[in-house]
Amino acid sequence: MFNIFIGREKELERLNKLYNSEQFQFVVMYGRRRVGKTSLLSEFVKNKPHIFFVAEEYSKDRALMDFSKLIHEFFELEGLSPFLGWSEAFNFLVQRIQMKRIVLVIDEYPYLVSSDRSISSILQNEIDHRLLNTRLFLIICGSSMSFMEKDILSYKSPLYGRKTSELKVDPFDFFESCSFIPNYSYEEKVMSYGVLGGIPQYLKYFSDNKSIKENLLDVVLNKGSVLYEEPKNILKQELREPMVYNTIIEAIATGSSKMNEIVTKTKINSDKCSKYISSLIDLKIIEKDYPIGEKMGRKGIYRLSDNLFKFWYRFIFHNIGLTEQDESEFLYDSIIDADWSEYIGKNIFECICKQYLWKCNKKRLLPFVFSNIGRWWGNNPEKKRQEEIDIVAVNNKCEALFCECKWKNEQIGTSILEDLKEKSKLLSKYLPQKYILFSKAGFTNILIEKAMNDESLELVDLKKLFFDVE
Repeated sequence: MFNIFIGREKELERLNKLYNSEQFQFVVMYGRRRVGKTSLLSEFVKNKPHIFFVAEEYSKDRALMDFSKLIHEFFELEGLSPFLGWSEAFNFLVQRIQMKRIVLVIDEYPYLVSSDRSISSILQNEIDHRLLNTRLFLIICGSSMSFMEKDILSYKSPLYGRKTSELKVDPFDFFESCSFIPNYSYEEKVMSYGVLGGIPQYLKYFSDNKSIKENLLDVVLNKGSVLYEEPKNILKQELREPMVYNTIIEAIATGSSKMNEIVTKTKINSDKCSKYISSLIDLKIIEKDYPIGEKMGRKGIYRLSDNLFKFWYRFIFHNIGLTEQDESEFLYDSIIDADWSEYIGKNIFECICKQYLWKCNKKRLLPFVFSNIGRWWGNNPEKKRQEEIDIVAVNNKCEALFCECKWKNEQIGTSILEDLKEKSKLLSKYLPQKYILFSKAGFTNILIEKAMNDESLELVDLKKLFFDVE
């Protein structure tokens, strides 16, 4: 049977530890849609006395009526009239639970607030004057990242300072996501992650008994398939002007990475464009990247951070005519299949290699413990050209790891190493402790022999990538 809780043991352990404290708890949980919050909560409340309320986009009267019904059913008092207000509902709850340990989950809390803007102030008052002296385990949960961070967790919120714990549910990393498709080859696991990222609900749709092509046709590419319109739906659910955001995402997806380039391509006022981009960053759809070692400033560039958005805008957005004509198989055979190496190699594989290094860092497998990791790009004054290094990891002593990531069907040779060493000299303030080369296709015999006699050089192929983090 499919196990949705792969990789969620820590979250469950944390919630259970809080539950066992026997004190009043107010947990704020949030994370992007499809990340598995509701499933996590459902697992947590199993075998515990609980009331699980899922808010919908209803009127405030309908929401209160549904909440009232759940409370009455829990106490086996069906047939009573709905409460006249939220304060009455909470007062009833306090009187009934007395010193019993009960979990109250309010899922999709932002929907509740949209129907009644006073609910957070009411809840704040109830916590301060009634709930704080009970053993109630209260959880509010939401998928709107910007709302939860700005309207619940910020100092401007009525609920500021009331939480006893905060739990952000992140997507799985690459290695955790592989547990959903154990029968796939290393390469197929990388390709799957390149489309689905670490979103468990997406991973649930892929079957490792089918080929990548079959899964894409079943789940993503065909009109009417479950993820075919997912990026569009996310924009519609989260944002008021999806068409404008769509234009900005398309500009970034097609190579406009700097603010002036995005403004020029979209023809959106720079101030407005900046605000729209800020919202997309809050939703984790795009990110702003800076060269390692540089302070935040004009050198920052924007790129898509959500893998499904990357895939959709690269392959579907400009070929929507094919998918709408039921030519998805032709789209895969003629365009996608030929472009896999470039797509994965652009920054998918680089992201996976970063995650590998974080895990090695935690297991103390590296020459030093790094505190910062990222890409570097800058000018080469001698050769008068821009240079890039895929990954640089550093600590506060200016020790550094310099890494290159190659997703190609050819082995890496000594020329790649010499090029990396040459580029590393441009970051003269850092002391190179190790050069690490990541390769899909492995390495030449000459380079392997060199690595055997050079402790400052490490070679990581796909087999080692998986083996070292197990």
